[in-house]
Amino acid sequence: MQSPVAAAVEASPIAPLETLSEHACCGGVQGFYRHASAAIGLPMRFGVYRPPQALQDPTVALPTLVWLAGLTCTEETFAIKAGAQRLAAELGLLLVTPDTSPRHTGIAAADASWDLGHGAGFYLDASQAPWNAHWRMETYLMHELPALLAAHFPFSVDRCSVFGHSMGGHGALTLALRHPGRFRSVSAFAPIAAPLHAAWGVQAFSAYLGDDRAAWEAHDATALVQAGRRLPALLIDQGLADKFLLEHQLQPERFETACHAAGQALILRRHAGYDHSYYFIASFIEDHLRFHAAALQAG
Repeated sequence: MQSPVAAAVEASPIAPLETLSEHACCGGVQGFYRHASAAIGLPMRFGVYRPPQALQDPTVALPTLVWLAGLTCTEETFAIKAGAQRLAAELGLLLVTPDTSPRHTGIAAADASWDLGHGAGFYLDASQAPWNAHWRMETYLMHELPALLAAHFPFSVDRCSVFGHSMGGHGALTLALRHPGRFRSVSAFAPIAAPLHAAWGVQAFSAYLGDDRAAWEAHDATALVQAGRRLPALLIDQGLADKFLLEHQLQPERFETACHAAGQALILRRHAGYDHSYYFIASFIEDHLRFHAAALQAG
């Protein structure tokens, strides 16, 4: 019997897909694609790594892992820097890397700062002008992109997990909290875990959501856990030499306290000497892929 999530995805409209490039990689194919997005109102790009198992039998849907990247990143960043394809090939995981925001929007303010606008979608639907014209990343990620993946790739909506870095870690946590049952497992590297209390979050929420603090809380992982939302299996890694940790942009301790008080299971690992870069991500990416593979292959 088809799950409600799968039925909703199947019913979504499907846009034609343009292949930008494809590259042989670890026995599979790393590709980058573009399509006209109805949710965003502009073209959107994303990447997909198809492991060797997808080439052997493209009719079999594979367990899927969606990576949400951080500020200034694109759909290419993780694929180029993390070194995840080799283990994904071993584990038979489809890797999906969406872009981090709309592009070429014509909004002057979108290029005024590196941490707001282009490359800084914060994985939410904006309610305030001018951002609400195109900044609908939550709708895009939770509805439109899964339908596109299901139509063109061996994507399993019912065996899907999510992880991310920094702003993308925030996105992984909040999307999983806001959409119970959509993801088998969640993990993050150095997530913005309490954006209500961080300069990045205050700036983004003020611009995208206005002055309504209740709207802010609906996109803050710590506040959502405090309000009773829950996550499946959860892993977070944090480098202790991360300058954004020291600047109080990330605040994992707030999230950890909220999880402990709420009875939310959490593995939070702190690593001396590691910073906020992809060198940190590459050092522990194997742990995250194996963590998600265990959840995706169970049951």
